[in-house]
Amino acid sequence: MNKKSLLAVPIIALGAVVLSGAPAMAADGTYSSTLGQLNGTTGTGTVTLDVVGDQGTINLQVSGLAETFMGAPYPHVQHIHGGSAGICPTPANDTNADGIISVTESAPAYGGIVTTVTTSGPTTPAEALNLQLGGQGGTYAIQRTFTVDAPTMAALENGTAVINVHGLDPATTPATAEAFNAPSDLTADLPLGATSPALCGTLMKAQMGAMPSGGADTGVANEPSSNPAGLIALGGGLVLAAAGGTYAVRRSTAKA
Repeated sequence: MNKKSLLAVPIIALGAVVLSGAPAMAADGTYSSTLGQLNGTTGTGTVTLDVVGDQGTINLQVSGLAETFMGAPYPHVQHIHGGSAGICPTPANDTNADGIISVTESAPAYGGIVTTVTTSGPTTPAEALNLQLGGQGGTYAIQRTFTVDAPTMAALENGTAVINVHGLDPATTPATAEAFNAPSDLTADLPLGATSPALCGTLMKAQMGAMPSGGADTGVANEPSSNPAGLIALGGGLVLAAAGGTYAVRRSTAKA
């Protein structure tokens, strides 16, 4: 798979939006969430975002996601979304009933990308599918400070900021192998399961300097797996072997 080709994916395909208008109100404060599980993931995650002026310091901790991709650490991308309902999707958002809540199907719940939470470098929506700047492996942390732009400020201020982490495990998703391996709704270079959200949470602001006792209720429960993954080979690169074979993408054994 040519990772550079992912950078050419039109941002409109990701549902990214430009929130225009007057500058956002000050969003200074601490925002946090305990991430809920989507699409059969067994992963867990927590996030805090401290905002002072236009600077945001994020601490994202993720554990238990799919570990490997083409024999290397699985590159999980993550984003802050805004401009919509400010909630995580539920199985009801799976409008085509294929067993996977895709990015397109999730858009009415959490809106378009306002910030890409990268490990380094730019954090714009243009980096949305930059696998080189995604979290690597099934368990990782991203701790960095970045400039919070006006659309992200607005989403934080009005309570519609939602963070999600992408990249499903074929061993746990309830979707059929055919659905998991179908071309992504974002790019034909990747399977749907690799780009669909695995973890999600609404960023809630702490009141009077106190941290919330937990993340927002995403309304999403972990759906048990009923189908093993099948064999796929996209672009001669990505391979997810069926049960009894060798997974290029395996479920993590790490615990939160």
